[in-house]
Amino acid sequence: MTVYEAILKRRTIRRFQPKPVPYAVLEKMVNSARLAPSAANLQPCEYLVVDEPALVAEVFTTLKWAGYIAPAGNPPEGKRPTAYVIVLLKQEKDAPYGTVDAAAAIENMILTALEEGVAICWLGSVYRKELAKILKIPDKYAIDSVLALGYPDQESFAEEFAGSVKYWLDEKGNLHVPKRSLKEILHHNTY
Repeated sequence: MTVYEAILKRRTIRRFQPKPVPYAVLEKMVNSARLAPSAANLQPCEYLVVDEPALVAEVFTTLKWAGYIAPAGNPPEGKRPTAYVIVLLKQEKDAPYGTVDAAAAIENMILTALEEGVAICWLGSVYRKELAKILKIPDKYAIDSVLALGYPDQESFAEEFAGSVKYWLDEKGNLHVPKRSLKEILHHNTY
């Protein structure tokens, strides 16, 4: 699979098989994140991998899932993530573009996971204080976002944008996500 093919194939997944993701895959993902571009090469991002089942269950309680389709879009018991990567921003560094650095690192992790057959849901809606307490994250770090991971137990399809950005579940529990067309968003030389 080429990088472009991986990008076309990549979809957000919110239901997972109850099969653990090997630590070696999680470590490979973080290594790909570490090599992402960083503004002024300040590298403010750090990563906390959570794969211990009891902690995985606690992390789940700090996340808000799929606003457009909640509660139906929330992963039910037995279909929840089996691991997480918590993306942290080190606050003591003067890194005004830390969230941009995090986004680049996250995309590297998403593509690395896809290559390994692992699906991801990138979550920004997080009860950060509760999560920091559960995982004993020092105050000098801010939680940027959380990647929920596992082997997929649903499909997700990009659909033609028809006036609404709201994604939906079909009768089989598969996701359908409207995307604007290339023609609509691409401008050449001038607007």
